[in-house]
Amino acid sequence: MKIDAVFSGGGVKGFAYVGVLESWEENNLQVERAAGTSAGAIIAALLTAGYDCKDINELMKILDVQSLADPPLLSKLVPVTKWLFLYFQLGLYKGEKLEAWLKEVLARRNIYQFSDLKPDALKVVVSDLSLGKLVVIPDDLERVYGLHPDTFSVAAAIRMSAGFPYFFMPKRIQGKNKGKSVIVDGGLLSNFPLWIFSEAEKKQARPVIGVKLTDPAASVEPREIRNALQMFPSLFATMKQAHDNRYISKHQSNHIIFVPAPEQNSMNFNITEESREKLRQIGKESSEKFLRTWSG
Repeated sequence: MKIDAVFSGGGVKGFAYVGVLESWEENNLQVERAAGTSAGAIIAALLTAGYDCKDINELMKILDVQSLADPPLLSKLVPVTKWLFLYFQLGLYKGEKLEAWLKEVLARRNIYQFSDLKPDALKVVVSDLSLGKLVVIPDDLERVYGLHPDTFSVAAAIRMSAGFPYFFMPKRIQGKNKGKSVIVDGGLLSNFPLWIFSEAEKKQARPVIGVKLTDPAASVEPREIRNALQMFPSLFATMKQAHDNRYISKHQSNHIIFVPAPEQNSMNFNITEESREKLRQIGKESSEKFLRTWSG
């Protein structure tokens, strides 16, 4: 059966997607279109580029996640300067190695820009801080920035979507005016863009399955906030979850796979092989549990 798939963000928790895809392959589910945010955008792009479950599993096995954290040379030589880069460049790491890896992997399937993909196959969510907008690439590029969507780099779009604030330096897009927009992680405004296909069509051509790398909204424990340091991460978490949880609460969740992976810090680039394997198993088990009762 052909499906459309939506993948949430979640940083290194995205290793759970390998297990989800294994389950889908064993149940003869084929992804026709895909959308995602951050780590979910990476998986969505690999699928629409023609990578199958086995290919993605091999890529994830050999991926040196720690190498993707690429601080500027000066901050390596003089560690205290990292705070200057954080202040002036808005992030600790450049994100160039992540984008280079994406370009290399996609190039193996002759995917460079959105015109190299099937029409409407991939949708990547980013957050435009300058305009205060949620932007879907490639759909919104011409309307918002005056850019032709066909010639936009797929790797650049994914890198933008994965630009976790303060961790990676933001990318910038030249807009219709003289200024450039600061683009960060799409998860800031929609970490689980389940709405992306359901709003695009009045009648679904295929079933849509969403995969969310958290527990269901109802099971999230209240956060205890007693000081500013505790409030800061809670602000990010609330922004990432509020919009999507409201959408989920208004729709039946019988087409959403919830993958519980709360024990793993999403930006822990020192993730162990044991943790990767555990996430893969959780992803597969969650998908199999879902598919046992899913009616399509």
